[in-house]
Amino acid sequence: MAPSLKADFSGAGMTSARTRGRMVERLRTQGVRNENVLSVMGTVPRHIFVDSALAHRAYDDVSLPIGQGQTISQPYIVARMIELAVGAAAQDKVLEVGTGCGYQTAVLAKLFKTVYSVERIAVLLDKARQTLRELRVSNARLRHGDGHVGIVDAAPFDAIIMAAAATHVPQALLEQLAVGGRMIFPIGTLDQEMRMIERTAEGFTESRLEKVRFVPMLPGLA
Repeated sequence: MAPSLKADFSGAGMTSARTRGRMVERLRTQGVRNENVLSVMGTVPRHIFVDSALAHRAYDDVSLPIGQGQTISQPYIVARMIELAVGAAAQDKVLEVGTGCGYQTAVLAKLFKTVYSVERIAVLLDKARQTLRELRVSNARLRHGDGHVGIVDAAPFDAIIMAAAATHVPQALLEQLAVGGRMIFPIGTLDQEMRMIERTAEGFTESRLEKVRFVPMLPGLA
């Protein structure tokens, strides 16, 4: 069982546990069915991952800016991708490509034994690391790196989630996916869709899921 978030960031008013409860009920109506995912989404304090001026919108079903031209994905997209990820054969190690503000990292940390997360923008990575430390998330391993490359020395991963849209499927990430594993990712430029690749002993199978909108996945470090 993954470690729990120990700090009390329950909030008040528009950032309260009741507000998170309403978000969870909305996720149910949107089709999210995994109760473990819904439970975690109801406990992780999303409002502390955004600027205080935007905290009152943290539980709305919208993406919000987090600086450096990046965004925190809307709750439905986070829940949808993680629900698919926990459907993998095991929940030992997950790779998150694009740490961003660290919110999805915190959710994954309650569902997987260990989260490896890579972020190319150092400023965002430092802030995410601080927030996760405040939440006492002890099973997340954050690295500054190019998401296209992944984290070779920690592979294979039971699940890989990409939080930015690639123009193609990174071969390096496919090679880091365990047999029985799932990779969930957005792909495309103007016209994007979410896809899932599953690895079996025989090879890879790809499913096309739904239309999405993500920031582009860029190479290199910043």
